[in-house]
Amino acid sequence: MLEAADLTLQYPDFRARYTLSVPAGALCGLIGPSGGGKTTLLHAIAGFEPPIAGTLRFAGQDLIGLEPAKRPLSILFQEHNLFPHLTATENVGLGLDPRLRLSAEQRDAVERALERVGLSGLGARRPGMLSGGQRQRVALARALARRQPLMLLDEPFSGLDPGLRQEMIALIDALRREEGLTVLVSLHTPEDIGDAADLMAFVADGEVRDAAPPAEMLRPGRNPAIDRYLGR
Repeated sequence: MLEAADLTLQYPDFRARYTLSVPAGALCGLIGPSGGGKTTLLHAIAGFEPPIAGTLRFAGQDLIGLEPAKRPLSILFQEHNLFPHLTATENVGLGLDPRLRLSAEQRDAVERALERVGLSGLGARRPGMLSGGQRQRVALARALARRQPLMLLDEPFSGLDPGLRQEMIALIDALRREEGLTVLVSLHTPEDIGDAADLMAFVADGEVRDAAPPAEMLRPGRNPAIDRYLGR
């Protein structure tokens, strides 16, 4: 289980404090207004933002104080962070060794990851030769190749059309079930993930204001703030 309790971050004009529990193997969708603190929460879990108080544990391991590279997780950003001069295979390999000095075992892991996301045979292509959905799959393959039990996705589908968003969410849902991953994904379109998510958390003003299974979370009248966010 991922457990954050009173995890507090302080900025000059913003204070965030998060309490959230996500069961092992669950897919949790983070929803809420822009600037409400979803990305801050993911960055705190990843180790990019140091908290001033609170606890953060995953599978019983205390994550606070661990460097980002030593945390049992991978993270996928909205911008993909693919290098245009590198092939898909090389971009995935960066997740295993920034110098791309891969062992035979690591090269096999890269090929397996590309195959898992439906890009077998396209490893020699550079990002400019791939569609938007394919580039997102390369970034997902890079995260998968690291074989970490916790995956964080920060609004990874906002640049995709509705059909591709649904396709990517279905792929992530299938992969996390097969690999036993715990997944947190922030997004602006909660309806896209409702059928796949086990848990949905509403984040606003730097806090997790509500958390429940999607059907309950999105029920009209449950929470006035969520109703306003959804335009109801």
